[in-house]
Amino acid sequence: QVQLVESGGGLVQPGGSLRLSCAASGSTILIAAMGWYRQTPGKQREMVATIARGSSTKYADSVKGRFTISEDNAKNTVYLQMNSLKPEDTAKYYCNAYVWVVGAGSGINYWGEGTLVTVSS
Repeated sequence: QVQLVESGGGLVQPGGSLRLSCAASGSTILIAAMGWYRQTPGKQREMVATIARGSSTKYADSVKGRFTISEDNAKNTVYLQMNSLKPEDTAKYYCNAYVWVVGAGSGINYWGEGTLVTVSS
């Protein structure tokens, strides 16, 4: 099993910055990829950014050029640096880990509890 704990959310003014952190514990050796997703009431959860083993990254079009995902393998932690924040970035942000199941040819998703990000004047 893998446990995920997010931190770093809060209230920030438009144009400001925040850095989200996600610390993984448990069977971290089996994690194939991690990412950040966000959701607001009445809307579907959407992918924000992902990073795979080998540091291959993907970003949603809405955050390209503003957000950066990175990892610190020594600390089993992934980060989301959020710059030039906009009111439409307001959401609950969730950390995700895709964990490989040995012998099954597939993996399963684990989720953190989420951290709130509010962008407002």
